[in-house]
Amino acid sequence: MKRNTVVLSVVLLLLAAFAWAGWANWEYRKQAAELRAAAVARGELVATSSDAPQFLSPLMNKPAPDFTLQDLSGKKVSLSSYKGKAVLINFWATWCAPCKIETPWIIDLRNQYAAQGFEVLGISADDLDLNDKQKLAEEKQQIAATVQQMHIPYPVLLNGDSLSQSYGGLDELPTSFFLDRNGTVVATQIGLTSKDELEGNIRKALGAGK
Repeated sequence: MKRNTVVLSVVLLLLAAFAWAGWANWEYRKQAAELRAAAVARGELVATSSDAPQFLSPLMNKPAPDFTLQDLSGKKVSLSSYKGKAVLINFWATWCAPCKIETPWIIDLRNQYAAQGFEVLGISADDLDLNDKQKLAEEKQQIAATVQQMHIPYPVLLNGDSLSQSYGGLDELPTSFFLDRNGTVVATQIGLTSKDELEGNIRKALGAGK
């Protein structure tokens, strides 16, 4: 009887030790993940007085990070070359259903406000096989076909995933950043909103208010 009690106590101690070790390992991995996430400033949804939460970007009221990406023709395009214009940076993808609803709105508004110094840069977040020339050519062709089908008149740049870290994470598409003429982020949108909200943020970027 006494021996059984000792054996049971040892077994319980071992189980407790394994449980503690498992918890400690999980806690370590959790903290490590949190530290990695904290190293990259990311956007977040915050509650507002309206029904829909607002996307709060760490880039708000700061200069948008410069970048240079290739367009569909292979030409390099830099954000810095658009200084002096109000710019909408729109992250989208060919597979993104909400993007297909939003893009015609963006096209209409771009045509409406272009004369006032407004431009759009469409940044494709489609996956690219950069190490496989044949697949890369096919993927570019798919993006080009979508651009042609939707009659997109503004520059469409490739490899948007390379900007994910500097732009606070692209957890949902479409994601848009509105820059004033000095290149400062004055508004952001995540997900499908409305044409009116797009226009309001474009006017804000142009300095016209809402």
